[in-house]
Amino acid sequence: MSMFVITDAFVEQSRGKAGPPATAPETSTYETCKLVLDFALALVLLILTAPIVLFAMILIKLTSPGPAIYTQTRLGKNGQPFTIYKLRTMANNCESPTGAQWSVPGDARVTALGRWLRKTHIDELPQLWNVLRGDMSLIGPRPERPEFTPALEQAIPLYRERLKVRPGVTGFAQVQLPADTDFDSVRIKLAYDLYYVGAMGIWFDIKIYLGTLFKVVGMPLKAIGKLCLFPPRDEIENAYEDRLSSPER
Repeated sequence: MSMFVITDAFVEQSRGKAGPPATAPETSTYETCKLVLDFALALVLLILTAPIVLFAMILIKLTSPGPAIYTQTRLGKNGQPFTIYKLRTMANNCESPTGAQWSVPGDARVTALGRWLRKTHIDELPQLWNVLRGDMSLIGPRPERPEFTPALEQAIPLYRERLKVRPGVTGFAQVQLPADTDFDSVRIKLAYDLYYVGAMGIWFDIKIYLGTLFKVVGMPLKAIGKLCLFPPRDEIENAYEDRLSSPER
């Protein structure tokens, strides 16, 4: 999404009013199993990747002033705020002069080391601690910042529905779509998020795990979709349009 500050002018572009907080859906057997599986896998991954994270933290401290670990408030399941942990990839306190902004490709605030950390996704590894805490899942919608959510809720129908499940370190939209650039790209990602919320299951998650691995090694998004046998984009967008026209909405 293009880099800008959330302002009244931005809100005026939106349609309608923000809906009430999402209510918790009935917990399924798989959701309970997923919570246990998330904890076990996150613990193993955190132990295995701890040397990488430690080395990256040392490099961050040596190459730019400021803390190595970056914290930020995000929204979790049912809109509950939590603190997310990431390796810092931008200049310290870079939002102080401007306020909250989205990052864009070529963002001048990203450090030279930060670009490499983002490309390899190493900066995301501290989020495994969020999974252990229960704030996040390994797989789910990307956790959004509370500064941006109200305007997105007003502008994009059903945006709040993505908060019915815990946000993920990776997810269906993350392995099939590039970074947000405008409102339409956010709407498309929402369609993928809601498709995942409705179809969440063990086999779907396994395919997303594989898709994440393929993405990390640099495989094109279209190739990932074909290899993982993901549903086509038309099917996903049609499902979203059906939700919009449903009388039960």
